[in-house]
Amino acid sequence: MSTPWLPLTQSDEITKLAQASHEQPVLIFKHSTTCSISAAAKGKIERQWADSGLTLPIYYLDLLRFRPLSAQIAEQFGVTHQSPQLLLIQAGECTYDASHMGIRLADVKQAVQG
Repeated sequence: MSTPWLPLTQSDEITKLAQASHEQPVLIFKHSTTCSISAAAKGKIERQWADSGLTLPIYYLDLLRFRPLSAQIAEQFGVTHQSPQLLLIQAGECTYDASHMGIRLADVKQAVQG
C-alpha cells in the first residue's frame, strides 16, 4: 500500500484538519521538492507506511508552491518551521514533530498511542 498523501494547498484546510484532529490524529509532512534530504525523508515515510500500522490521514505540503501555509502551520501549532518536517496533530495541538532524518513512523505510532 502506498502512502495515502492528501495535498495541502489551502489555508482553510489547515483549520479543517485541526478541527478533524479532535476526532482522529492527523499528520502533516512538509516537503521541499528541491532538497535531497527532504526527498530521502519522504521516501522513508513511503517505504515504512505499509508496515507502520498507521491509518491516519497524512497531508503533504509542497513548501515551494505553498510557502505561506508553512508559516501558518508554524504559527497555529507553535512549531518552528523545518524542512522536511513531520507533525502529529491531536486535539488541535501539535503533539509530536520531527525533522530531517529524525522522522520515524515508529515514534509517531508511539505518540499516537501515548
